Amino acid sequence: MKKLPIGISTLSSIIDGGCVYVDKTALIAQLVNDGRYYFLSRPRRFGKSLLVDTLKELFEGNEALFRGLHIHPHWDWTKQHPVIHISFNDGVHTDRAQLEQRITGQLQDNAARLQITLPESNDNALLFARLLERAVAHHGQPAVVLIDEYDKPMNDQIDHPERAIELRDGLKNLYSVLKGRDTLLRFVLLTGVSKFSQVSLFSGLNNLQDITLRSTYSSLCGYTQVELEQNFADYLPGVNLEQMRRWYNGYNWLGESVYNPFDVLLFLQEKRYRSHWFATATPTFLLKLLKAGQYYLPELEHFEVHEASLGSIDIGNMSAEALLFQTGYLTIHDTLIRGEQLYLVLGYPNQEVKVAFTTHLLAELTPRTVRPERYSLRIYDALAAANLDALHELLKRFFASIPHDWYRNNHIEQYEGYYASLFYAHMVACGANTIPEDVTSTGQIDLTVIVENKVFIVEFKALDTEQANSKALAQIKSKHYADKYCDGRELYLVGIEFSKPLRNIVGFEWELAPQ
Repeated sequence: MKKLPIGISTLSSIIDGGCVYVDKTALIAQLVNDGRYYFLSRPRRFGKSLLVDTLKELFEGNEALFRGLHIHPHWDWTKQHPVIHISFNDGVHTDRAQLEQRITGQLQDNAARLQITLPESNDNALLFARLLERAVAHHGQPAVVLIDEYDKPMNDQIDHPERAIELRDGLKNLYSVLKGRDTLLRFVLLTGVSKFSQVSLFSGLNNLQDITLRSTYSSLCGYTQVELEQNFADYLPGVNLEQMRRWYNGYNWLGESVYNPFDVLLFLQEKRYRSHWFATATPTFLLKLLKAGQYYLPELEHFEVHEASLGSIDIGNMSAEALLFQTGYLTIHDTLIRGEQLYLVLGYPNQEVKVAFTTHLLAELTPRTVRPERYSLRIYDALAAANLDALHELLKRFFASIPHDWYRNNHIEQYEGYYASLFYAHMVACGANTIPEDVTSTGQIDLTVIVENKVFIVEFKALDTEQANSKALAQIKSKHYADKYCDGRELYLVGIEFSKPLRNIVGFEWELAPQ
């Protein structure tokens, strides 16, 4: 008998035709027992739909699928609840009329599956209400409502605010049906990527618990390190677990960190470190938002925000940090208490996202004609060979290739951290291990770059003059930044001075540090 892929659980035919099951039903049981109305936000391809499918099978009482799993002896299999399952996962939503048509179709499909009839009407709120009422009356048990990717219609048009608002209003009409119907509802779960504050749901359904940042459920979707090593043991021989962890683990919602399951499945199939999850969608809107906001790119590795700023977003007034977090490009690294306020420290979850996202940002911050990706391999080779003269020439050539007209059209030269951001992005994009604002006992190194057992301590200064002043290298030496890395590896001190008027490097000094 084929088991249901419980929680986030199947490799099914992806790896040598085999299946792997990760039992998440202990967390699911706790979720069901602790409350009735929930909202869960997770990035795309994180197993939200599989979680919803699991809940559907559970509440419908399909006992055979759960034998041998944690929840089986703890569930009342004599009760079978009518489940209303609505998903916005498929297709792209373009306008209100199309959305209403899709909603009508799903309501009718649910009615047919539940063996009830709906009245003839063009009012989806009315149809949803009748579906809920008649399902409970026909089956004699309160209903379960599962709405998967509740926000996708709005996210499909996120860069077209007027369209997104139109779609939001259509969703508000549907979700308003859930208010004040406690006697008809046994359990409600809505999943999505973003929490939009004006969909009439979060203010109207008073008992709706947002468990996105509930530490207990941080690993509800995704694989923990223990789950990976125990359940996928047959596929891990020869895999460097530390390298795999650095590349793909690290997503965190104030609890235990997890892997994106999509990455795990494809990596174990190919055994190659690639940007599997990132490649499924290019975050064009986010890249433009970061560019417009003139963010200092190294800051994205240690970004402090107030907890409230991540809670929800509004169409037309979106903060980049909230979107970066909700969509999975940044995750929680730490918490800080200042006074009575809680702040969260965000950063890239892992090497995959850091390299892929920074590479795309580098392209967004430079003209298409420059094609910065052409420099990446040569920059890495120069670092690996400790050929710093070649690195100097590559960087000068890159900055010189940006036309002056492009600066004028973008006003990018007014962006104080622009040049340092480009240098940082090149170091990340080439594949080097980079540590921005690297803390030492005497101060902060601008950037530490590590390539093949070679360490480069870099101080980057943007000058308002056309002349170098040798202060960059002098600061590295006076602050004894190299002391942190006197561990036997080749250690290089690199001072780079950039002239903003000339828009290029005017000072490039380096030394091999004595060991």
